[in-house]
Amino acid sequence: MKKGIIFDLDGVIVDTAKYHYLAWKKLANQLGFEFTQEQNELFKGVSRKRCLDILLEMGNLSATQEQKDVWMIEKNNDYLAYIEKMDDSEILPDVPKILTLLKENAIPIALGSASKNALPILEKVGLAHFFDVIVDGNNVTKAKPDPEVFLMAAKKMNLSPSNCIVFEDAVAGIEAANAANMISIGIGEKEVLSQAKFIFKDFTQISTDFMKKLISN
Repeated sequence: MKKGIIFDLDGVIVDTAKYHYLAWKKLANQLGFEFTQEQNELFKGVSRKRCLDILLEMGNLSATQEQKDVWMIEKNNDYLAYIEKMDDSEILPDVPKILTLLKENAIPIALGSASKNALPILEKVGLAHFFDVIVDGNNVTKAKPDPEVFLMAAKKMNLSPSNCIVFEDAVAGIEAANAANMISIGIGEKEVLSQAKFIFKDFTQISTDFMKKLISN
């Protein structure tokens, strides 16, 4: 059976996590408290709405939905100002090599991301043309670890979930891939992503042979 590959965006294809961090940090400082990079780890793969709730819990603050909506727009505008300046130098090492290999082997490629800015980012860094399917925060109602984003990507590729392979850098994303009955490949630290079927620090550790076996098995 034909295989399909689903990539998360932040931390897998490009490192936009740093821009999310700077935007959340600015909001936290505005609200009167500090926000560290360690705390930002809790935000990986999580929806903007849930991130704001976590941030407010950290600051011991409560707010009306109206106020939350204003803050989410402010945070997103700050984030967009950062990604506006992105170019292909932001692509993580060896990602184009893997995408090119998949294209050469006619393997369907999908994006499965919580980001609502996925397409503009892919266009900025010049990778949009590789993707047959894009499912992002504009298409789904449930955030990872719910498997909705990956199941929707499989459906759009006309593939069964068991024939899909997911590349993820977040625990919630690995949990979502596993819940969807897909092969999960963690990009990051082994201690953090221990639930993934395979784990690599980054794409430079993934050989052509490994990818060819993965898509032919």
